[in-house]
Amino acid sequence: MPIRTTGSFRSADWQEHAVGGAEASPRLARASVTNHFSGGIEAGVTSCEYTIAYVTEKAGTFTGLELLAGRLDGREGGFVAEQRGTFEADGSVHCTFEVVPGSGTAALTGLRGTGGFVSRPGDTVVPYTFEYELD
Repeated sequence: MPIRTTGSFRSADWQEHAVGGAEASPRLARASVTNHFSGGIEAGVTSCEYTIAYVTEKAGTFTGLELLAGRLDGREGGFVAEQRGTFEADGSVHCTFEVVPGSGTAALTGLRGTGGFVSRPGDTVVPYTFEYELD
């Protein structure tokens, strides 16, 4: 039976760069991001890379991989989360993520799980949910 954990994260840094022409439409970009996670997932600084497709000036989709190293409900280790999401013109972000199979290390070896978050305009701290199992 999956274990459900919750917490929050805040973005520490966001560096975005256009791919191809900055005036192209639709527009592609890459972003290097660092986040701080607390709660069930404790990760002081994560490493995340996004590929972003802007279908309008302020709306589109993204995919990314995030390396989380620290603790999951007190278990030391790390894992990679594959993320997929959308962002709307009003500034809201909807994202789901899944543990990359085989990426769990140390006490998180054999980790499987999925989660998600919704960020609203003005949020500086974003709540997440995560359901997981360990072999």
